[in-house]
Amino acid sequence: MIQHQLLAGKRGVIFGALDESSIAWHVAKQCVAEGATITLTNAPVAMRFGTIQKLGEELNAEVISADATSAEDLTNLFQKSIEVLGGPIDFVLHSIGMSLNVRKGKTYTDLNHEWMHKTLDISAMSFHRMMQVLFNTEAMADGGSILSLSYIAAQRVFPDYSEMADAKALLESFARSFGYHFGIKKGVRVNTISQSPTRTTAGSGVKGFDDFFSYAETMSPLGNASAEDCANYCVSLFSDYTKAVTMQNLYHDGGFSSMGVNPAILSQE
Repeated sequence: MIQHQLLAGKRGVIFGALDESSIAWHVAKQCVAEGATITLTNAPVAMRFGTIQKLGEELNAEVISADATSAEDLTNLFQKSIEVLGGPIDFVLHSIGMSLNVRKGKTYTDLNHEWMHKTLDISAMSFHRMMQVLFNTEAMADGGSILSLSYIAAQRVFPDYSEMADAKALLESFARSFGYHFGIKKGVRVNTISQSPTRTTAGSGVKGFDDFFSYAETMSPLGNASAEDCANYCVSLFSDYTKAVTMQNLYHDGGFSSMGVNPAILSQE
């Protein structure tokens, strides 16, 4: 793929690169290929099970452990990133999601609400917490870009996506609300990307994922968007070509979100 150095001279922090199946992994690689310098971060427990250190070595990127549910950890992460990268942060990717209820097969009508608190804290409130730390510590550069990854279940009913749908809806609301304050203060834009079903570690854990992946592939005029293509889309939103795009939930799904019915689905036996 031709590189255009769209992020030359920019500094970024990438959350959530667990392994090669992670969208964040592809985003990190593409950002560096486009000229950025980055730091990588994940929760301590995720870092033990993933291969993020391998990615850090490949990209010459420092890996900094941080629990996204801890404002103290996040403050330390961004302070260290500024020191390592040599200046304020131009872009941040929040790619974090986890549900114990989904992992343990709890139905939406029988959720463990203590686990649900944890889901909302990790998968959504961490986004607000991250932005609050960035906002109050002046860690973001003027005109920077903040992204998080969402899914269409925030707007439409996908029963097996369970409480993660509620977490994504809250995530998108945070992007709009904080996007206003960040835009007024520093010209920083905040958006979410609603990605096609993607074979990540987290996504593949959802009940019926393979069937729905195939359904979305058939329903979408362009087919499902790949993790690599999502990385390219993220690069465009981190770049100076999208300085007026903010407070949006942007669909990156091959057209799935605009479809009512596709004859290809009706013709299947």
